Amino acid sequence: MWCIPEINDEYKEKMEDVLNLYSKPLNEKEPVVCMDEKPVQLLEDIRTSIFMMKDGQVLKKDCEYKRNGTANIFGIVEPKGGRHLNYVTKSRISKEYAKAVKKISDNYPCAKTIHLVQDNLNTHSKKSIINFYGEIEGEKLYKRFTMHYTPKHASWLNQAEIELSLIGRQCLGKRRIGEIKTLSAEVKTFSRQMNKNKSIINWKFTTKDARKVFKYNKI
Repeated sequence: MWCIPEINDEYKEKMEDVLNLYSKPLNEKEPVVCMDEKPVQLLEDIRTSIFMMKDGQVLKKDCEYKRNGTANIFGIVEPKGGRHLNYVTKSRISKEYAKAVKKISDNYPCAKTIHLVQDNLNTHSKKSIINFYGEIEGEKLYKRFTMHYTPKHASWLNQAEIELSLIGRQCLGKRRIGEIKTLSAEVKTFSRQMNKNKSIINWKFTTKDARKVFKYNKI
């Protein structure tokens, strides 16, 4: 359950900006891409699991494990286009954000502008891009995008949250993964299959729904 703060004018404005963006038809010249990050613990089994000996017998796994640090998954999805650009990094520091933005740009070379939906993490800024790529190249890269920020405490408006939830449930499950190389391979395989199937996200929550749920009139 999401904790919704006071629905003030700023919250309404940013929410409706994102919802109006989602309501637009698919446009190859102006793709709508959502991005978010998910920290993942790298956990390694200490003892080999006891495999099932017979059909119907439960797999046994020892409760002891080894911590191998953490990693980060960038969830990047074009919901209506069915494009999935998810990948793994060691962290989510500003230079990794800058690289993620470049990765998105490279995948849409013919776009007039790329609408990027993201949250308010302090690294999600023009400064991160300029600091990593320099003033000229950073400015050029930043201008390829139209940035859309979800309101504070409203990550549920970012469809990349759905993408990361699918990765967690359908790809990683409850397995222990102890190496970043293995985690990266798993996420790449998931994204490859989703792209092969052209899996889209069927977002249904509209501006009209928001006004009804949060009980306010047109801003």
